Amino acid sequence: MNQQTPMQQASATQRMQFPIDIQVIMIDLDGTLLDTAPDLALAANLMLKELGMPEQSTDTIRSYIGKGIQKLVKRTLTGQLDGEPDAELFAKALPIYEKHYAKHLSDNTRPYPGVVEGIKSFQQAGFKLACITNKAEAFTIPLLRATGLYDHFKMILSGDSLPRKKPDPMPLTHICKYFKVPTQQALLIGDSLNDAIAARAADCPVFCVPYGYNEGKDVHGLDCDAVVATLVEATKLVRLVTQ
Repeated sequence: MNQQTPMQQASATQRMQFPIDIQVIMIDLDGTLLDTAPDLALAANLMLKELGMPEQSTDTIRSYIGKGIQKLVKRTLTGQLDGEPDAELFAKALPIYEKHYAKHLSDNTRPYPGVVEGIKSFQQAGFKLACITNKAEAFTIPLLRATGLYDHFKMILSGDSLPRKKPDPMPLTHICKYFKVPTQQALLIGDSLNDAIAARAADCPVFCVPYGYNEGKDVHGLDCDAVVATLVEATKLVRLVTQ
């Protein structure tokens, strides 16, 4: 028998019986499907340069990711997770950031290891797939197309698709209503506190991946049902249930 890695051992410590019965798989974008940090950081530093401010490291900007571009810009301007920049500066900075990010959207962004394989495995097993992100649709759709993931999803919900976004449960319950499935049979796979809070509020099971952003914090401290090393590992913890 093969020995488990520390990550596999951690993810084997479960609070529910596996495999769980699921119909819909909802997957977060930044930090779960795609490593977008290099291009988010590039746009942030181009913004800072244009504003005459000192650039920051990719690792620092990586820790700012997780609550949408507006929050990312505020954090980049202030150097604080909960910082509020001068309103006039922010109003000037945000369109500059969006301009640079649109131009460099997929320069260095790639799917994480196991993502393509995991998605294909879910599809072959008959699960319905949805992408759920706080990223604006103007960036989400081109990015999914550029990385070859767009056609895998039956539904794509961006941060501006509905009146509210994660950590509000609205996007998750909207997906469940669309597919006509109970929330307990719609799994969210994400990488952050936002994902865990949204899933709990919607009464959906939630898995977290350890390689994402989560504002630089370890996902093992989150209230999730499993930590899975890859999407491929996640496929082993679910089974398709038919209505």
